[in-house]
Amino acid sequence: MRALAVLSLVGAAAFAVPTARAQSAPEPYVVDYYYKVKWGFASEFIALFRKNHYPVLKREVELGRIVSVSAMEPRYHATEDSRWDYRVTITFRSVADAFGPSLSEQEMRKLYPDKATFDREEQRRFEILLAHWDVPIRPLALP
Repeated sequence: MRALAVLSLVGAAAFAVPTARAQSAPEPYVVDYYYKVKWGFASEFIALFRKNHYPVLKREVELGRIVSVSAMEPRYHATEDSRWDYRVTITFRSVADAFGPSLSEQEMRKLYPDKATFDREEQRRFEILLAHWDVPIRPLALP
């Protein structure tokens, strides 16, 4: 089994914005993104993710839209119907940031001047992907 991999990045704290409740920080919006990859292609998938998608997320942290990004992989295998290979958890500054625009074309050109290579590698990353699902999560208070 592959070792537990954790990509971790902590960025800017949420900032105060006016709300109906009062002047308070927006509530963070957390989403778990699950990726199930074709058998035998997990290492290729995560290499492409690290090369092409993680720098975009890292830039979003630098700009303050995302508060943190982390990634996990299961230590052991599961049955095929419940198997996932990678879980990426993104904490957005707010729900508006989660559904707002991502990096501009200009920002993307700074990160990836060779757009053709970027597009080809992203296409490959999705070709070897069997399933991908997003699960917005929230804290649950226990007594």
